[in-house]
Amino acid sequence: MGFEKLGLSEKTLKAIGEMGFEKPTPIQENAIPIALMTRDVLGLAQTGTGKTASFTLPMIEMLAGGRAKARMPRSLILTPTRELAAQVAENFDQFGKYHKLTKTLLTGGASMNQQISELEQGVDVLIATPGRLLDLFERGNIILVDIKILVIDEADRMLDMGFIPDLEKIVSLLPPLRQTLFFSATMPDAIKKLSDKFLSNPKVVKVAATSKPAENVDQYLVRTTAREKKNTLKDVIVSENVENAYIFCNRKRDIDGVESSLRKQGYKVGSIHGDIEQKYRTKTLDAFKSGEISLLVCSDVVARGIDVSGVSHVFNYDVPMNAEDYVHRIGRTGRAGEKGRAITLVAPSDKKFLGNVESLINKSIPELDYGGKGNTNQQDKKSSSKDDAKSKSSKKAAEPKDAKPSKAKSDHKVHEKPKPKPKSNPKPGNSTSNKGKSKNASNDVQGFGDEVPAFFKA
Repeated sequence: MGFEKLGLSEKTLKAIGEMGFEKPTPIQENAIPIALMTRDVLGLAQTGTGKTASFTLPMIEMLAGGRAKARMPRSLILTPTRELAAQVAENFDQFGKYHKLTKTLLTGGASMNQQISELEQGVDVLIATPGRLLDLFERGNIILVDIKILVIDEADRMLDMGFIPDLEKIVSLLPPLRQTLFFSATMPDAIKKLSDKFLSNPKVVKVAATSKPAENVDQYLVRTTAREKKNTLKDVIVSENVENAYIFCNRKRDIDGVESSLRKQGYKVGSIHGDIEQKYRTKTLDAFKSGEISLLVCSDVVARGIDVSGVSHVFNYDVPMNAEDYVHRIGRTGRAGEKGRAITLVAPSDKKFLGNVESLINKSIPELDYGGKGNTNQQDKKSSSKDDAKSKSSKKAAEPKDAKPSKAKSDHKVHEKPKPKPKSNPKPGNSTSNKGKSKNASNDVQGFGDEVPAFFKA
């Protein structure tokens, strides 16, 4: 089925065609016609399936007629993170380019005066994070009585981030006669109760099993120790022919440390976490999209919704403490039908978290044999305490220079031979990703500071 059979206008179809989309994804094919009938929709689909277009396209059609009044938006889209809000706004720009719809983005880290000015002019689509929306409402800058369409995107992430009380307060301020489009990747009991409360006789659109990784992402793990993680990561990057990659960490201090270590090795690297100012987060993400940097060290702030095409790898420097975050993390690669690889570094202390992940995805993750050095099942595990002491001593002497791996055996015995340090960016898979190989390129985007979230693609 093509988009032309979904009931969309010629103007919208023209914009879709110019973006290169030919066929809707399953969630789009099922949700768009129902939304165009002004029915409430409960959409369940894993990350990367095109949920954003499932509500932006019908909203553009339904809002095409009419005009917004000052401070009275006609529709509201709530997202858990600034990055996801920005990507939804980008979707409206792309799909609605032939419609005269106005929009405003209300997120933290941006000028409140500019946002107030835009609201005063009247907007058709208000895209907001809960905190900034409530802040401006309490100041009297927003009137919500004319909301005709409400969209709640990534509802399960709202739950994880503690936004449910804010969400309930916002919904209580809206008119009861409205259309609600509710999208989530998973449906825990708390979200089910929330959907029952917010939706009126919804049509449930469910695509693929929840909490199931994409089949086109090859998953592996590498056994290591907390002390050896940085060296192990560098070795795997060298052996994997990495074009570009996300590297997910659980803690901010680890993000900064990993970024610094990789930068010293000559990689084009940047970082994103919630403590970084929004303008720098946006700048770093744009640099990653353009290929100016090839490794993005980040927290779960970018685990959902963010869409960067052609990402070859995802590395979990830490096993996520929330098993469902694993699915969302590795969903950043293997998008739009492409193949991807996800590699998780597992220290002894990660045993419980790894067990939770494997239980969730209902499979055991195989160990990666990179150059015959990474699979601990193939190695002799009779390491004496004397060898361990030598390994620690050798590593300590080598660490200040952050050079090649130690010759001494580590706990996980990854380094059987010295490995030369990389002299350039991760080895590209094609010529277009091979730019900027200088160790100290002046246009490196520096990393900055975490929070929790994520971004998306139609």
